[in-house]
Amino acid sequence: MVHAILNLMRWLTFLATLCLRAQSADLLVTNATIYTTDPAHPTASAIAIKSGRIIYVGDRFQGGAGKTIDARGATVVPGLIDSHVHMEALGDSLETLDLRGVKSEADAAEFVRKAAQNRKPGEWIRGRAWDQNLWPGKQFPTKESISKAAPNNPVALSRVDGHATWANQQALDLADINASTADPAGGKIIRNQVGQPAGVLVDRAQGLVTRKVPPATPEETRRRILHAARECARLGITSVHDAGVTAGDLAAYRALISTSQLPVRVNAMIGGVGPLWEDYKKRGPEIGEFLTVRSIKMYADGALGSRGAALLAPYSDDAKNTGLLINDEALLRQVSLDAVRTGFQVCTHAIGDRANHIALNAYAAALKGPNDKRFRIEHAQVVAPEDFARFKQYSVIASMQPTHATSDMGWAAARLGPDRVKGAYAWQAFLKLGVPLASGSDFPVENPNPIWGFYSAVTREDQQGNPEGGWFPDQRLSREQALYSWTQAGAYADFEEETKGSLTPGKAADFVMLSADIMKIPATGICRARVTMTVVGGRVVYSE
Repeated sequence: MVHAILNLMRWLTFLATLCLRAQSADLLVTNATIYTTDPAHPTASAIAIKSGRIIYVGDRFQGGAGKTIDARGATVVPGLIDSHVHMEALGDSLETLDLRGVKSEADAAEFVRKAAQNRKPGEWIRGRAWDQNLWPGKQFPTKESISKAAPNNPVALSRVDGHATWANQQALDLADINASTADPAGGKIIRNQVGQPAGVLVDRAQGLVTRKVPPATPEETRRRILHAARECARLGITSVHDAGVTAGDLAAYRALISTSQLPVRVNAMIGGVGPLWEDYKKRGPEIGEFLTVRSIKMYADGALGSRGAALLAPYSDDAKNTGLLINDEALLRQVSLDAVRTGFQVCTHAIGDRANHIALNAYAAALKGPNDKRFRIEHAQVVAPEDFARFKQYSVIASMQPTHATSDMGWAAARLGPDRVKGAYAWQAFLKLGVPLASGSDFPVENPNPIWGFYSAVTREDQQGNPEGGWFPDQRLSREQALYSWTQAGAYADFEEETKGSLTPGKAADFVMLSADIMKIPATGICRARVTMTVVGGRVVYSE
């Protein structure tokens, strides 16, 4: 009887295959080198799409096609999923001063001076991505240099990690920040030797200044998100997890979707507790083809580069500092309980080992044990040895960013010391425990190019090949693991592994064509690979 049933199933499968092959496709790609990330059929040379879905993956499609693309051997991979981004911030960064890679405080001030020449008195000058770790002395900058550069304009420049703001005197005055201003909870005002604000505000202290910046209009928000989405499409990103959205961001997404302008799929995380979270707790998750809202983004701490990451023991290069807790364990626990009750996922920013520990405590109280709630810890950069197993114990996803490791490796050991740094950016440590690892960029903190993230994951070297062999090379990913983390794992992290993440019949036709075979070429050539075509739902959204 069992054999009869098996034979019937094989016959039905054969008939279904014949029917699929007889179909007419809307789009057919042939002569490609396809990496599907589907373990049942890992490679192919042809893919056929109809009505936005994949109907065939193999080597010879028997049906006709409305349009055929001869890939001429080019590599095709599933659409890349960036599991941690900031879309509006990326769009905004493309419109403000870009200080990434600036080599000194004086050079940054010169950018400000030039910008002030084209601004009206009183008009804000904004920028982002300065990093004092690249400067001589590696000290935080001061207000004096940019106050001199722009004496008639308030200036607010966000650090590369977004967890510190460098302000000039005009901005501090507008915010009424002086020697008597107390540090807000979860924030720190850096002060000079006489107790006056020195010009840098860490974590929640940033809000003292940034709330004085005129808010973006709905039109500006929509423009910024569209600009960011088009940049994603150009780079081969077909889905993003937007880590911390506002009601205005959601309105912009809906407007773009209504006019068929949004070229990427968006899993939007509600930006913390407040009216938007209260509203969604009542209405429940929103699940759509191009916009899904089923998670909340919380913060446990700040960032390692600005010494705001919460550590169990003091910083090795700042013996009186253990970092900052932005939200305490009690609030994280309550949010986790509410999320379980209302069907939402919790995604908590935790970089330091203390932050990871309290986030896991909060999750444990709500999740109890193994589950399918798919709570996530965003970044998970520094984890105490005893806490790695708790990710597995409570089915927590590690949402990590490979380029954070290669950006931070020059100074991370100074912050953490030689022993603690061994538990940092530990991708293989998670995978060996069976913890899902979803990759992202955290753009605009890092460059949004996912191929650069893929390179960082498989080499743990900078783009000049340093250090040779990789920084803590035992934590490198194989190319197969890295591609999976940028595709299938990202789909799993937003509950969509049945509809995207691999090139499998029945799934959404999201795929990317590349100029080089990143799965086989020497690692030194990976970063030179570029996207030549991006397809989302069977529609070409970018092409060279």
